[in-house]
Amino acid sequence: MSDFDLDNYISNTKDFPKKGILFKDISPLLLNHHAMTKVIDIFATKALDLDVDLIAGIESRGFLFSTLLASRLGIGSLMIRKPGKLPGDLIEKSYSLEYGQSKLSIQKSKNIANKKVIIIDDLIATGGSLACAESLINKAKAKVIGCFVLIELLELNGSNLIDSNIFSIKKY
Repeated sequence: MSDFDLDNYISNTKDFPKKGILFKDISPLLLNHHAMTKVIDIFATKALDLDVDLIAGIESRGFLFSTLLASRLGIGSLMIRKPGKLPGDLIEKSYSLEYGQSKLSIQKSKNIANKKVIIIDDLIATGGSLACAESLINKAKAKVIGCFVLIELLELNGSNLIDSNIFSIKKY
């Protein structure tokens, strides 16, 4: 699989979840063990260039890659969750996304102060969720040293909202 092309594992669905959106579906990737392994290989190679302590995944598709990458690197994984999904005291932030509004949170009890963190999600569109996740990590007194995504939708300029470096496997 040396000539890996993520396009072979992404399907497009027009007008989902609402009219005017071209949804990039990673389901075909998830069905292929070899393709998933290649994605984690690519992320791990990039992460090894960084001095990372923790991988943070954005709910829900970010979890699929954050836990695999953290396991590969032998480090922990932090869940960045949507409203109502975490118990206890939370650090929360609202944000706008390509097709609405939402909020993300992390638990205050997960002391990540001074940790160097890579945030992972499946894609960056408008940048709202990644920017929100960066803000949460910063509020927890940790440092975001990079954001990893499978897909970057360039025309939406989401990277303009992100303070840290973005590493994307595929740009559209």
